[in-house]
Amino acid sequence: MVRPFRVYDTLSREVRAFVPRESPRVGLFVCGLTPYAEAHLGHGRTAIAFDVVARALRRWGYHVFYVQNVTNLDDRLIARGQAEGRDPLELAEFHFQGWLRSMDQLDARAVNLYPFATDYMPEIIHQVSTLIARGFAYAVDGEVYYEVAKFPDYGQLSGQRLEALRPGAHVEVDPKKRAPEDFSLWKAAKPGEPAWPSPWGPGRPGWHIEDTAITARLLGDQYDIHGGGADLKFPHHEAEIAQAEGASGKKPLVNYWMHGGMLQMHGEKMAKSVGNVSGLEDGIRKVGPEVLRFYYLNANYRSPLEFEEGKSLEEAREAYATLAGPYRRLREELLRGGLTRPGRELPPEVAKTATELPLRLDAILAEDFQTREAIAALYGWGRLIHEWAAKLETLSGAALVTLGAPYRWAAEVLGLFPERTSAKAPVEFSALVQLAIEARGRARSRGDFGEADRIRQSLLQAGIVLEDQGTETRWQWKRNGAV
Repeated sequence: MVRPFRVYDTLSREVRAFVPRESPRVGLFVCGLTPYAEAHLGHGRTAIAFDVVARALRRWGYHVFYVQNVTNLDDRLIARGQAEGRDPLELAEFHFQGWLRSMDQLDARAVNLYPFATDYMPEIIHQVSTLIARGFAYAVDGEVYYEVAKFPDYGQLSGQRLEALRPGAHVEVDPKKRAPEDFSLWKAAKPGEPAWPSPWGPGRPGWHIEDTAITARLLGDQYDIHGGGADLKFPHHEAEIAQAEGASGKKPLVNYWMHGGMLQMHGEKMAKSVGNVSGLEDGIRKVGPEVLRFYYLNANYRSPLEFEEGKSLEEAREAYATLAGPYRRLREELLRGGLTRPGRELPPEVAKTATELPLRLDAILAEDFQTREAIAALYGWGRLIHEWAAKLETLSGAALVTLGAPYRWAAEVLGLFPERTSAKAPVEFSALVQLAIEARGRARSRGDFGEADRIRQSLLQAGIVLEDQGTETRWQWKRNGAV
């Protein structure tokens, strides 16, 4: 039995009850990275928002197949590759590997498949050929364009009027097009650029056709949820609808369109093209992955989020410390005594509240994924834990486990309290090492470097070597006198 929920659908412009096409299966596609440079914090926000969507749906009993594409060839990759003297496909692979490292650090592992556009060239050529055969596209001198006038619903998702696409509205005039708003499906080869054979001559796909060819192959002609940043509504997602519905003859392409708000800097969307970017890897190094996840989730996913260098993440660090403090105190007490230790039981009303809070958190998230409201409820629970601080050492292991139920929900669904373990260490031992690292961090923050050094030496005697990387400390086993 799956849990019902509601989500804001961009196309209908309303919060709608979610009804999967084939319950309990859910097809989820999110527009992913064009890796022509290092990912920035704005990319991270979209990734974390949909990581939580997939986590929540799986908790609620849905079988989610989550696809996030990789645009590993486009004009920007070609231009950057030429500027750096590198093959654009190799450049894309290099930056995509950096993206995967960041996602691993952020515990964003919900994606099932990252399809590369160039791996779906037969599907792309087939879809372009179908659009020509059905009268939606035309070929001119090795180029293929989609004729927007043939698709009356074009613009419904974004509310964009075709008049805005005509000369005078920053639209490049191409004499090969029948109309200025027509967009490219296939681009004729240029000297020095990657190219593939096609019925229209050697060339490469346009940006929009890559995604619909991938989703048709992996999710079918129609599926449940399409997500991405709000900046993609037009023209990218409008083009996807026109292509997919034109090629298949079926509508709607998807039942629900989800768009995340933009991360802004200096009042503008954070974008490499604008130049107002702050690197994702740098953000992780500065405050740690848990704080960065918290920063993203402590806001409505559909709302713009203003980022201020040197301030936003530091404020998030302080707020996260307040949220995590009671959880860490509870975990420390549980590790000290173990799950089976004897002690007092909770008053019935407290135990009831602890047991029911995860269900209330589910209900909060089931109303269009309001992560900020869920975090507010966790703050409230933390205040109760703080009130019990003096009594925690008298409670039984079972009572402590009950008090931790809301935090286990937050770890499972929001990813805010992950257990970071060594592959060679049992989970419980790893948690104890983490407690020692946190105690050392507190000693350093208050200037007690003698205590911090004593903790480091104690761990070293136990065979644990610490490595400080910015604000994050990692540990490894010591091997034969060396790490």
